[in-house]
Amino acid sequence: MIKRYKQFQPLSISDFEVTAWAHPVHKHNHYEFIYIKHGSGCHFVNSSAIDYAGGEVFLIGPEDEHYFEVTERTRFVYLKFTDLYHYQEIDRDNPGIRHLEYLVKSRETHATAFIFEATDQLIVNSLFDVVISLKSDLLKNEQLIWMQALSIAHILQRNMPEIKSTQSFSRDLQAIFCYIHKYIYQPEMLKATAMAKQFNLTRDYIGPYFKRNTGVTLREYIKTYRGNLIKERLASERFSLKQIAAEFGLTDESHVSKILKS
Repeated sequence: MIKRYKQFQPLSISDFEVTAWAHPVHKHNHYEFIYIKHGSGCHFVNSSAIDYAGGEVFLIGPEDEHYFEVTERTRFVYLKFTDLYHYQEIDRDNPGIRHLEYLVKSRETHATAFIFEATDQLIVNSLFDVVISLKSDLLKNEQLIWMQALSIAHILQRNMPEIKSTQSFSRDLQAIFCYIHKYIYQPEMLKATAMAKQFNLTRDYIGPYFKRNTGVTLREYIKTYRGNLIKERLASERFSLKQIAAEFGLTDESHVSKILKS
């Protein structure tokens, strides 16, 4: 049986340096940003082996099984968090919240390392240095730590190669998934015409292409994905139907109810 580590506080930080990994393959009940401060080795995520090096970041979710094999002495910095919705009260319109939600819902981001260009690498390193400095008093510094998490999410989101608009990548199915996840709050951007333009396809081609490769229609996938996000917000008991309708660009509360019933 796979071991599952449980975290009950909203945020947790770990900063340690090792020459050998001490934990078995495991899962969690939380999310983790894992920053490789320095060192090298291999990260095994859901049975896939990913070489790692200093300066890289991994994102792990509750359903991911993982462990490390350390080749060169490695310093790991972990920023762990549980409930995204707990923090939306800070600023519901903060784009960082959506960047983070987009990242954690896009499972393709959990199976690779984020590798940065020089400028973003300096920013990421500085953000994790701030996280480390706040570690001594989590309760007092909770909101400051969360602000760093949102900033990290913003940097990660713009360093996802699969969402960059390039001719060579335009027909990749993974790019379509990422596009949907990114623009789920903007219905106009999810219309066939807008999506076809983004991926250099015709309006009549993108739907059949998606259905042929996934087994579900584009419309059905968008509806299911949006519905799951809405259900999670309702389950958190922090948002009204009116707030949810405004966030997702829906007409009114009855539109939200219709999505939940469909």
